[in-house]
Amino acid sequence: MRKVIVSEFVTLDGVMESPDKWHFPYWSDEMGKYKFDELLASDALLLGRVTYEGFAAAWPSATDEEGFADRMNGLPKFVASTNLEEPLEWNNSTLIKGNVAEEVSKLKQQPGQDILIGGSADLVNALLQHDLIDEFRLMVHPVIVGSGKRLFGDGSGTKGLSLVDTKTLGSGVVVLTYQPARSE
Repeated sequence: MRKVIVSEFVTLDGVMESPDKWHFPYWSDEMGKYKFDELLASDALLLGRVTYEGFAAAWPSATDEEGFADRMNGLPKFVASTNLEEPLEWNNSTLIKGNVAEEVSKLKQQPGQDILIGGSADLVNALLQHDLIDEFRLMVHPVIVGSGKRLFGDGSGTKGLSLVDTKTLGSGVVVLTYQPARSE
Protein backbone atom coordinates (compact mmCIF):
# COMPACT_ATOMS: atom_id res chain seq x y z
CA MET A 1 0.00 0.00 0.00
CA ARG A 2 1.25 3.46 -0.91
CA LYS A 3 1.82 6.11 1.74
CA VAL A 4 0.56 9.68 1.70
CA ILE A 5 3.44 11.89 2.82
CA VAL A 6 2.89 15.53 3.81
CA SER A 7 6.06 17.59 3.41
CA GLU A 8 5.81 21.21 4.50
CA PHE A 9 7.94 24.28 5.01
CA VAL A 10 6.68 25.88 8.25
CA THR A 11 7.82 28.71 10.47
CA LEU A 12 8.48 28.38 14.17
CA ASP A 13 5.04 29.87 14.81
CA GLY A 14 3.38 27.29 12.54
CA VAL A 15 2.77 29.40 9.42
CA MET A 16 3.04 27.62 6.10
CA GLU A 17 1.58 30.30 3.84
CA SER A 18 3.79 32.16 1.34
CA PRO A 19 7.11 30.41 1.99
CA ASP A 20 8.56 32.49 -0.86
CA LYS A 21 8.61 35.37 1.66
CA TRP A 22 10.62 33.59 4.41
CA HIS A 23 12.03 30.25 3.21
CA PHE A 24 14.83 31.12 0.79
CA PRO A 25 17.36 32.54 3.30
CA TYR A 26 17.47 29.00 4.74
CA TRP A 27 17.80 27.11 1.45
CA SER A 28 20.98 25.08 1.08
CA ASP A 29 22.39 22.25 -1.02
CA GLU A 30 21.66 19.98 1.95
CA MET A 31 17.96 20.94 1.88
CA GLY A 32 17.92 20.58 -1.89
CA LYS A 33 19.23 17.02 -1.62
CA TYR A 34 16.66 16.18 1.05
CA LYS A 35 13.82 17.51 -1.13
CA PHE A 36 15.13 15.76 -4.26
CA ASP A 37 15.50 12.42 -2.44
CA GLU A 38 11.95 12.85 -1.16
CA LEU A 39 10.71 13.53 -4.69
CA LEU A 40 12.54 10.48 -6.07
CA ALA A 41 10.87 8.28 -3.43
CA SER A 42 7.47 9.43 -4.72
CA ASP A 43 5.65 8.64 -7.92
CA ALA A 44 2.71 11.04 -7.59
CA LEU A 45 1.88 14.49 -6.29
CA LEU A 46 -1.38 15.29 -4.50
CA LEU A 47 -2.26 18.98 -4.51
CA GLY A 48 -4.99 21.39 -3.56
CA ARG A 49 -6.13 24.02 -6.03
CA VAL A 50 -4.07 26.97 -4.74
CA THR A 51 -0.83 24.98 -4.60
CA TYR A 52 -1.56 23.41 -7.97
CA GLU A 53 -2.10 26.81 -9.60
CA GLY A 54 1.17 28.14 -8.15
CA PHE A 55 3.11 25.05 -9.21
CA ALA A 56 1.48 24.97 -12.67
CA ALA A 57 2.56 28.58 -13.22
CA ALA A 58 6.19 27.90 -12.22
CA TRP A 59 7.29 24.33 -12.90
CA PRO A 60 6.56 23.77 -16.60
CA SER A 61 9.15 26.40 -17.59
CA ALA A 62 11.66 25.51 -14.84
CA THR A 63 14.96 23.81 -15.60
CA ASP A 64 17.87 22.62 -13.49
CA GLU A 65 20.91 20.43 -13.98
CA GLU A 66 19.95 17.96 -11.24
CA GLY A 67 16.63 16.93 -12.83
CA PHE A 68 14.29 18.15 -10.07
CA ALA A 69 12.15 20.15 -12.53
CA ASP A 70 11.96 17.21 -14.95
CA ARG A 71 10.80 14.96 -12.12
CA MET A 72 8.17 17.49 -10.93
CA ASN A 73 6.87 17.93 -14.45
CA GLY A 74 6.87 14.21 -15.25
CA LEU A 75 5.07 12.90 -12.18
CA PRO A 76 1.33 12.28 -12.22
CA LYS A 77 -0.44 15.05 -10.33
CA PHE A 78 -3.80 14.59 -8.62
CA VAL A 79 -5.59 17.85 -7.88
CA ALA A 80 -8.41 18.23 -5.36
CA SER A 81 -10.62 21.12 -6.40
CA THR A 82 -14.25 22.03 -6.74
CA ASN A 83 -13.40 25.11 -8.83
CA LEU A 84 -11.08 23.82 -11.57
CA GLU A 85 -12.25 22.19 -14.78
CA GLU A 86 -10.54 19.61 -16.95
CA PRO A 87 -8.42 19.59 -18.92
CA LEU A 88 -5.85 20.88 -16.44
CA GLU A 89 -2.99 22.84 -18.00
CA TRP A 90 0.00 21.16 -16.33
CA ASN A 91 0.87 17.85 -17.99
CA ASN A 92 -0.03 14.58 -16.25
CA SER A 93 -2.60 16.37 -14.04
CA THR A 94 -5.90 14.75 -13.10
CA LEU A 95 -8.74 16.50 -11.34
CA ILE A 96 -10.20 14.74 -8.30
CA LYS A 97 -13.93 15.37 -8.30
CA GLY A 98 -16.41 14.15 -5.76
CA ASN A 99 -15.32 12.57 -2.51
CA VAL A 100 -11.64 13.43 -2.08
CA ALA A 101 -11.11 11.04 0.86
CA GLU A 102 -12.57 8.17 -1.15
CA GLU A 103 -10.42 8.95 -4.19
CA VAL A 104 -7.24 9.29 -2.12
CA SER A 105 -8.04 6.00 -0.39
CA LYS A 106 -8.24 4.38 -3.84
CA LEU A 107 -4.90 5.94 -4.85
CA LYS A 108 -3.30 4.51 -1.71
CA GLN A 109 -4.47 1.02 -2.69
CA GLN A 110 -2.70 1.16 -6.05
CA PRO A 111 0.85 -0.20 -6.34
CA GLY A 112 3.61 2.37 -6.37
CA GLN A 113 5.78 4.69 -4.35
CA ASP A 114 4.82 7.48 -1.95
CA ILE A 115 2.19 10.09 -2.80
CA LEU A 116 3.65 13.48 -1.87
CA ILE A 117 1.69 16.53 -0.69
CA GLY A 118 3.28 19.97 -0.41
CA GLY A 119 1.39 23.10 0.59
CA SER A 120 -2.34 22.40 0.30
CA ALA A 121 -3.28 22.98 3.95
CA ASP A 122 -7.01 22.57 3.39
CA LEU A 123 -6.44 19.25 1.62
CA VAL A 124 -4.07 18.09 4.38
CA ASN A 125 -6.66 18.91 7.05
CA ALA A 126 -9.42 17.13 5.12
CA LEU A 127 -7.29 13.99 4.73
CA LEU A 128 -6.23 14.18 8.38
CA GLN A 129 -9.89 13.94 9.41
CA HIS A 130 -10.13 10.65 7.49
CA ASP A 131 -6.84 9.18 8.80
CA LEU A 132 -5.36 9.11 5.28
CA ILE A 133 -2.00 10.69 6.09
CA ASP A 134 0.81 8.28 6.84
CA GLU A 135 3.60 10.73 7.61
CA PHE A 136 4.26 14.41 8.24
CA ARG A 137 7.68 15.87 7.40
CA LEU A 138 7.73 19.36 8.83
CA MET A 139 10.71 21.49 7.88
CA VAL A 140 10.59 24.00 10.73
CA HIS A 141 12.39 27.21 9.80
CA PRO A 142 13.95 29.35 12.55
CA VAL A 143 11.80 32.36 11.79
CA ILE A 144 8.62 33.86 13.24
CA VAL A 145 6.37 35.68 10.80
CA GLY A 146 3.54 36.54 13.18
CA SER A 147 0.59 35.90 10.87
CA GLY A 148 -0.54 33.77 7.99
CA LYS A 149 -2.24 30.49 7.29
CA ARG A 150 -1.17 27.73 9.61
CA LEU A 151 -0.88 24.12 8.54
CA PHE A 152 -3.26 22.97 11.25
CA GLY A 153 -6.06 25.49 11.48
CA ASP A 154 -8.82 25.93 13.99
CA GLY A 155 -11.11 22.93 14.02
CA SER A 156 -8.40 20.45 13.06
CA GLY A 157 -9.27 18.35 16.08
CA THR A 158 -6.89 16.41 18.27
CA LYS A 159 -4.70 13.82 16.57
CA GLY A 160 -1.87 12.05 18.35
CA LEU A 161 1.40 11.80 16.47
CA SER A 162 4.62 9.93 17.17
CA LEU A 163 7.99 11.50 16.43
CA VAL A 164 9.92 9.01 14.29
CA ASP A 165 12.89 11.08 13.11
CA THR A 166 14.62 14.42 13.51
CA LYS A 167 17.27 15.98 11.33
CA THR A 168 18.91 19.35 11.89
CA LEU A 169 20.17 21.03 8.74
CA GLY A 170 23.15 23.34 8.75
CA SER A 171 20.88 26.32 8.02
CA GLY A 172 19.07 25.83 11.34
CA VAL A 173 16.01 24.22 9.76
CA VAL A 174 14.86 21.17 11.72
CA VAL A 175 13.06 18.37 9.90
CA LEU A 176 10.58 16.71 12.24
CA THR A 177 9.03 13.47 10.96
CA TYR A 178 5.82 12.28 12.56
CA GLN A 179 3.50 9.37 11.98
CA PRO A 180 0.01 8.89 13.39
CA ALA A 181 0.18 7.54 16.94
CA ARG A 182 -0.74 3.90 17.21
CA SER A 183 -3.69 3.07 19.44
CA GLU A 184 -2.90 0.53 22.11
